[in-house]
Amino acid sequence: MTTTPVALAPGVWQLPFPVGHVYLVALPGDGYAAVDTGIPGSAPAVLAALAQLGGRPHDLRQIVLTHSHIDHIGSAADLVDATGARVLAGALDAPAVRGTTPEPPPVLTAAERPLYDGIMAGFAASELALPRPVEVDTELHDGDTLPGWAEPVHVLHVPGHTPGAVALHLPESGLLFPGDIIGADPDGRRAVLGPFNTDRAAAVASFRRLAALEDVDTVCVPHGGPIRGGARAVLAAATPEEDWV
Repeated sequence: MTTTPVALAPGVWQLPFPVGHVYLVALPGDGYAAVDTGIPGSAPAVLAALAQLGGRPHDLRQIVLTHSHIDHIGSAADLVDATGARVLAGALDAPAVRGTTPEPPPVLTAAERPLYDGIMAGFAASELALPRPVEVDTELHDGDTLPGWAEPVHVLHVPGHTPGAVALHLPESGLLFPGDIIGADPDGRRAVLGPFNTDRAAAVASFRRLAALEDVDTVCVPHGGPIRGGARAVLAAATPEEDWV
C-alpha cells in the first residue's frame, strides 16, 4: 500500500487511501500532526508519505483521531510505536480507542445496509486485522484548542457518528476536518451525511452545526474528495436529513 501526499493548503496534505483518508499538517519547528491513521496496516504508507515531505518518524508529534472506527484508529498504535507521537481523541470515544469498552454498533438504515455489508465482507476477505488498542494521551472536549499548531485549532464535539466524534476547525486557514459526519462525492462538489451512525438525529444536528460555521473554505473529508473552494455553499446546499434513507 502506497500513497502520495496531495497538497490542499500551505502545510496541509491529504494522503488518499481506498478507505479512510489521512491528513498530515505541518507544525512549527519541523513537526507534523496526523489527522486519523487509516485502516490497520497503513502505518508504512503514512511514514513513507511523511518522508516524501522531508519528515522523519520522530517528527510526527501528534495523532488526532476524529473518532474510534477502524478506518480512523487502525494504524494509530503502529504509528505511536514508530514515532512516539501523542494521541488525542474525543473524551467519549477514548475508552473504545484504548480498548477498554466495545465500539458501539451503528444503527443502519435500509439504504446503508448493503454498503455496510459489502465493506465488512471486503474486510473479512482481506483478513484485515483488528486495531490494536492505543493510549489516548489527551481527551478532547467541545471548546478545546489543540496545542502546538501554527494557528488556533478549535475542537468541536460532533456526536452521532460515534458518541465522542470530534471535528477540527482552523478559522484562519478556512480548514475543517469534520471526521465522518461529512462525506463528499469523488470530486468534492457535493456533501453528504456520513453513513453508519450510532444516532442519526444527532449526526444530522452535528452536520448542520458544521455547515453553519463561518471561515470554512476547504473541508478535509475522510471519504470522498476534499471540498475545495466555496465549501460553505456546498455545505449549505446539502440535505443530510434525506441522505441514506
